Amino acid sequence: MKDKKLSRLRRGKKTRSKIARDRVNRMCVFRTPRHIYAQIIDQTGGRVLASASTIDSEVKGSIKNGGNINAAAEVGKRIAEKAKAAGVESVAFDRSGFRYHGRIKALADAARESGLRL
Repeated sequence: MKDKKLSRLRRGKKTRSKIARDRVNRMCVFRTPRHIYAQIIDQTGGRVLASASTIDSEVKGSIKNGGNINAAAEVGKRIAEKAKAAGVESVAFDRSGFRYHGRIKALADAARESGLRL
């Protein structure tokens, strides 16, 4: 179990260093077995511009379970709406070392469909 987490952290660090070099806003995603979280962070990395998760009251009311693909898609829609409201059109996708499939992919696809460029 330790090796799996260390591998994920290593992959995440590599991705974040490339995003920091490019100096763009990033959408950071974190997942647990029960919930999924997304944040839009500015170029300096010091300020959160928008955030959405399955523990938000507006999302929690529209989903049955926070740890599935439908919940991730709902969070993707919400984060795209909030990003547009904050004036953010495009972001770099920071998946925090998680593999791009399942809930991570569903969140990214929903954000793209809602108009956010990843």
